[in-house]
Amino acid sequence: MPVDPRTLPRILYIEDDESSRVLVRRLLSGSYVVLEAADPLNGLQLADETQPNLILLDHNLPHMTGSEVATRLRTMLPTTPLVIVSADDTGARERALAAGAAGFISKPINVLTFEEEVEAYLNGKRERLEQREFHMQAYQQELVERLEANVRQASQSAERNKFLLDQNQRMFAMLERRHKLLETAAHVGHEVTFILDLDELLPHMVDIICNEFDLYYSGVFLVSEDGKWAVLRAGFGDAGRTMLADGFRLPVDEASMIGTSILQKRAQIAHDAAGQESRFKNPHLPNTRSEVALPLIVNDIALGALTVQSAQADAFSEEDITSLQVMADQAAIAISNAQALQKLEEATAEIVRTKTFEAIATATGEAIHWVGNKAAPIPGSVARVRESLGYLLALIARGVGAGGGDASTMEAAQTVVNEAKAAGVDVEQMAREMSTIKPRQLESLLSVESLMEDLQIVERSAVTILNIKEDLIGPARQRNPSSVSLREMLATMIANMGLPHDVVELSAPENLPNALCDARQVEQVFNNLVKNAWEALNEHPAPKILVRARRDDDPKFLLVSVRDNGAGIPKELQDRIWMSFFTTKGGRGGTGLGLSACMQIVNQNRGRIWMQSEPGHGAEFFVLLPVAQE
Repeated sequence: MPVDPRTLPRILYIEDDESSRVLVRRLLSGSYVVLEAADPLNGLQLADETQPNLILLDHNLPHMTGSEVATRLRTMLPTTPLVIVSADDTGARERALAAGAAGFISKPINVLTFEEEVEAYLNGKRERLEQREFHMQAYQQELVERLEANVRQASQSAERNKFLLDQNQRMFAMLERRHKLLETAAHVGHEVTFILDLDELLPHMVDIICNEFDLYYSGVFLVSEDGKWAVLRAGFGDAGRTMLADGFRLPVDEASMIGTSILQKRAQIAHDAAGQESRFKNPHLPNTRSEVALPLIVNDIALGALTVQSAQADAFSEEDITSLQVMADQAAIAISNAQALQKLEEATAEIVRTKTFEAIATATGEAIHWVGNKAAPIPGSVARVRESLGYLLALIARGVGAGGGDASTMEAAQTVVNEAKAAGVDVEQMAREMSTIKPRQLESLLSVESLMEDLQIVERSAVTILNIKEDLIGPARQRNPSSVSLREMLATMIANMGLPHDVVELSAPENLPNALCDARQVEQVFNNLVKNAWEALNEHPAPKILVRARRDDDPKFLLVSVRDNGAGIPKELQDRIWMSFFTTKGGRGGTGLGLSACMQIVNQNRGRIWMQSEPGHGAEFFVLLPVAQE
C-alpha cells in the first residue's frame, strides 16, 4: 500500500544551487517530504508555514549569510534541528555550530551516506562545539559586522529600500503561489495514490489536475514496451477522448517536449508555445499558449510523461516546476503501483489457467483409468457367460435329438436351438467339445452359481461406471434453488440411510432459518459426508457421527458440520481429498468423486465447504450455505 505523504517527516532544504536541490530531492524523496527554497527569505517563510522536522541550510546564500538565516530559524523554530550543508572548509563547521546548528555536512554530498546522516540528525544526533566561548564571540562579531553593513547599505539610498520592498512583495507573492501549488500538488497526489486500477487511475488523474490547477489540458503518456513511443493513455476533455480514439502517440525523441522530458528525465517548459521549437504543435489543442512536460520517474526509470497546458502565455514559472514535479513524482509512483498490480494479476491469471489445464488433463486421465479399471472385468465375464451358454445350448440340442418330453417342451427347445444356430452358435461343435470334457470339469463349466457370479461382476462394473457418470455430470445439472429447511432435510436423510440409531446425532435448533439452495443437490452433499464418516468408522468399537446445524457468525449464512470420531485424515492427504478420483478407501469401494462433487455442488449453491482433521481425533467437514430471505 502506498505511504500517505502526510505521515512522512518533512525536510526543508534552503539552497540557491538548483543542481544541489535536485540531488537532495532525489536522495531523500523516497523516505521524506522534501521542501525546497532557493533563497533565504523563501526558506524562512516556508519554514514558518510548514514547520519541518529538519532543516538543511547552505552556508553561502544570496542576500543573507548562513549564520543570519540560522539565527532567525533558531528563533522561529527553537526545537527544530538545523544542519549546515556547505563546501567551506576553514572554520565552517565551528561557525555552523556556533550559530546553533545541530551539525555540519560537507559538500560535495556523499550519496552513499547522506540519507543515513540525515536520519541520525532526525533521531537526535547533535555535534559538540569545542572552545565554545571563543567561537561564539567570533560568531557574534560576524553578526554585528553583518548588521552594521546592512545598516550602512540600507541607509545609502531610499530608492534602494523601495526596490527591495518591491522585491519582497514579489517574493512573498511567489511564496504564496508556491504554497498554493504545493497544496494543490499534495491534494492531487493524495487523490491518485490509492487508485490501483490503471484504467481508472489515469483518467481520474488528468481530470483532477485540470480542475485543481484550472488548466486548459492535461494528458498522460506511457512509454511503449519497445521504448520507442510515448503512447497517450489519458487526456482531458473532448480533445483527449478524440486523441485516445485515434491512438495518439509521439516518438521518444527530442522532436517534442514529451519525448525530450522522457529522454532527459527532466521537466521541459514552454513559456510561449508558438516560439518553442521542440514543442509538438497539436492540432487538437489549438488554444495552448504555454506548456510543461514532466517526466514520470520511478527508481530512475522514466515510465512516461505528464503534460499540463494553459491557454495563457507564461502561465508557468521555473519555480512552478518543482511543485508540479512533486505531483508528477507522486503520480509516477501511483502508476508504477497500478502497473505492478496489473502484472501481478496477469501472472496470477496465467498460473490459474495453467493449473486449470493441468487439473483437467489429470482428471481426464484418471477418469479414463478408472473407467478402464471398472470395465476390465466385463469382457472376461461375458466370455465365460457366452461359453457356459453355448454348452447349455448344446445340452438342449442333445435333449432335442434324443427325444422325450412333451411336444410343447420339445418344440420350445427346438426353437431355442434354431435361434442359437441362426445367431452363429455351432451347437454340434460345442456338443463334440463337451464329449471330450471330463464330467467334473463339465459340471464346473455349467455351474449356475459361476454363471450368476459372472453376471454380478458385469452388473457391479456397469453400476460403478454409471455412478461415476452421475458424480461427474450430476453437479453440473441446472440448479433449482428454493427455500429449504435443513433441519427437516437432515432428519429425513439420516432416517432413510438406515444407520444404527445410536450412531448419528443431529443437533439443529427449531428456529433455524431456511437455506437458499437446490434441495436435491444439497441432500446429496450431506448424504456423501455422512456416508464417508460411517465408512471411516469401520471396525470402530464406539462409532459416533455428530451432525450440527446452526446460524453462522455471519447471519447471512447457515453452517452445517459433520464430525466423526474415527482415525482422522493424515495431513499429507488433506489437500488431495478434494481431487477427482482420489480415494482413501482402497479396495473398499468408492469412486473418489464424492468430495469433488460436494465441493462443486456447494460452490454452485453460493456456499463454501472445508475440512478440519487431527490424526487420531476424527475429521469434521463444514458446509456454509446462504440463508433464504424471510
